[in-house]
Amino acid sequence: MRPTNDGFFAREILPWLGVVASIGAIFFLLMALDGAPFGEAIRGFFDGAFGGRRFAYLMATLSRATLIVGMAISVMLSFRAGLFNIGGEGQLVAGGLVAALVAIALPGPPLFVLVVSIGAAMLAGALWALLAGVLQLYLGVPLLVGSLLLNYPIRYIASYLVAHPYRDVESGMVQSHLVPQTTWLPYFPGTRLDIGILFIVAAAIFAIVYSRSTVHGYHARMNGLSADFARAVGLPVGKLALQTLMMSGAIAGLVGAIAVFGIHHRYIDGMLVQPLYAWTGIIAVLLVGMIPWLVPLSGFFFAALQTGAAGMERAAGVPKEIALVMQAVIILFVASRVSGALLASSKSKGSDGD
Repeated sequence: MRPTNDGFFAREILPWLGVVASIGAIFFLLMALDGAPFGEAIRGFFDGAFGGRRFAYLMATLSRATLIVGMAISVMLSFRAGLFNIGGEGQLVAGGLVAALVAIALPGPPLFVLVVSIGAAMLAGALWALLAGVLQLYLGVPLLVGSLLLNYPIRYIASYLVAHPYRDVESGMVQSHLVPQTTWLPYFPGTRLDIGILFIVAAAIFAIVYSRSTVHGYHARMNGLSADFARAVGLPVGKLALQTLMMSGAIAGLVGAIAVFGIHHRYIDGMLVQPLYAWTGIIAVLLVGMIPWLVPLSGFFFAALQTGAAGMERAAGVPKEIALVMQAVIILFVASRVSGALLASSKSKGSDGD
């Protein structure tokens, strides 16, 4: 019999049309309540996300997308393996903090300092993620809980270190000293976009190839689909989980290092927490159903949404918080799809048990 696509439109297309319609309706409603000119707001949005002199705002969008996509890749690797690691924020902070402190303290040629600092940042993120895995495997702390709670101690440790022993007192702010200028990631000619985006492109390619073309990636996906089945066929589920978590944490640490060497050139208290890079990365991954090649596009979409909202505020006086409203609608959409899938799965298991 020929395969049929009956119901595909209703299952896959209609939900997306629904969320687009919802976002559009809320956008129109907010415009009406604010009394802002719709045409100016739209032009301001697209100019803020993609325009500007010499595409300066596009460079800003790409710069933000670098960090969001990096965190989305980190999340995707663990989520596809069935590991609900929501401690990316802590792993990101660990990487950024260690990168800055190592670069400040380590003598040597600039390239050597940069490479060692990035390596140390990735190791710090990997170990912080590994700690959450160890808590689950050996102490019974659910990964969802352990990884979330581990976000807080590293944030407070970082705050203490840059507020006291490693603070740049002369700056008058809670931040570390500048890393050596010779270690700063260079900008592309004529832009304010640093080459850190190339690291994330490489990480994205690695994640796509790993997920689709490697034995370890296949095993991780099998574990994500059914840990019981993976265990039954003899896969080392515990070892696989720890390895995947370390991989995920290492990419989060890399993102922290890119933020230090490419954007801020030091560690500033709250610089990796307040922009919500990690949480936006989670939304970006869930929005596209953890499909590896779609994750970078989803991350870029959210970056454009944020920078475009800022442009809309400049052009038409529309509060940029509208971007948060749009993200909230998307979160509700994603949550409804995830909860629906979980409910269907639980019903399926229940019927199988009968």
